[in-house]
Amino acid sequence: MTTNKTDVIIVGAGVAGVAAGITLARAGKKVVIVERGSYAGAKNMFGGAIYDYPTRDLYPEFREQAPIERVNKTHKYMINDDNTSVTLSFNNEKSETSYTVIRAKWDKWCVERAVELGAYYSPMTVVRELIVKDGKVVGIKTDEEEFYADIVILADGANSLLAKQIGLRKNLKDCENAIGVKEVISLPKEVIEERFNLSPEGGCVTEIIGAPMKGITGLGFMYTNKNSVSIGLGVNLDELKKHKLTPNELLNKLKEHPSIAPLIKDGELLEYSAHLIPEGGFNAMPKLYGDGVMVVGDAGMLVNNVHWEGTNLAMMSGMLAAQTAIEALNKNDFSSKMLSLYEKKFKETSFYKDMRTYKDAVKIVHNNAYSFLWFYPQKINEFFEMFTESGYVPRRSLYKRFIKNFIKKRNIKGLIKDAINFARLFFGVLK
Repeated sequence: MTTNKTDVIIVGAGVAGVAAGITLARAGKKVVIVERGSYAGAKNMFGGAIYDYPTRDLYPEFREQAPIERVNKTHKYMINDDNTSVTLSFNNEKSETSYTVIRAKWDKWCVERAVELGAYYSPMTVVRELIVKDGKVVGIKTDEEEFYADIVILADGANSLLAKQIGLRKNLKDCENAIGVKEVISLPKEVIEERFNLSPEGGCVTEIIGAPMKGITGLGFMYTNKNSVSIGLGVNLDELKKHKLTPNELLNKLKEHPSIAPLIKDGELLEYSAHLIPEGGFNAMPKLYGDGVMVVGDAGMLVNNVHWEGTNLAMMSGMLAAQTAIEALNKNDFSSKMLSLYEKKFKETSFYKDMRTYKDAVKIVHNNAYSFLWFYPQKINEFFEMFTESGYVPRRSLYKRFIKNFIKKRNIKGLIKDAINFARLFFGVLK
């Protein structure tokens, strides 16, 4: 009999790995969660919001007990030119479906719940490779020793080296990855609520299009926490190389924008973080299972980039992989055929269907980044600047001049191309 043997080993204590761990522990299975960081959340970064679904399915008590920062009541979409912005704002004071959290606190709380239920948690454990015998994954090899399990669940992030080792993942192209960078800036609670026009405990999510990402495939974001604001951006790696930029340069420019700088004025920098984000979406999703192994969360490229959703897909994938593992353990069948049930389960979810809906969206936007992410944001700002100001020139003349300049800069051919691509995007979603 092999020593150091358990039912399931989970590599990675992010939201996907812990979701799998807590589901297995609740079912009374022996599960080990290994994490290379010094604590859960130490190496994890997101914008970041979690959502009521599927969080409540995993942690029914989270709203009352978990370290939640704010309940997001306001969602804003800021369209930037260099010095101006047009902002669309949606407010719903009754909403309780989206919450800002800080991963260092949230992940730690989640792991504690799993440990309370019987999961074994091993931080500061680096997995070097998977142990494979007769084509089946049977364990992991760390710097110090080997551990064995009937099933291994890989939750080791966007650059999953372990999934690559066994052929479930290929090396991704730069255009299939983005780098996310974020700063957390400390501000008093009352100042945050005043500047963002929030009710007590209410939160605001802001997505930022346009400057300083002038024609670059990337978006900015701001999230309000209790006593801090998270501000950052996600930029395609291919675009950074092409334009010879660093994400930190863009982030500094974003913070200096006249519509953003007053919101974070006099704040103190608490932390800076960066993280790889899977950009490939539906078209880059690999096979999620093999003999003795399943892949969850970012390791499985399970991200909906259009809606900035990753944590909910990660939680759901972890939960479904664990449910499949429970069935496999009960049947003593750890074959690829048995574990394929996990992928079938995931394909029945709204998350997978949303990924399929937007399967071409990122590619279309990437190929038309200049027009979609710079030319039109610029023109929207120009129009509102003209529309809201008064002067000696009649507005009719201003409108004519605006339209003439609009057509001249983009030309008829470019406008037709943009219309076709927008139609591809719109009708592709409606299919």
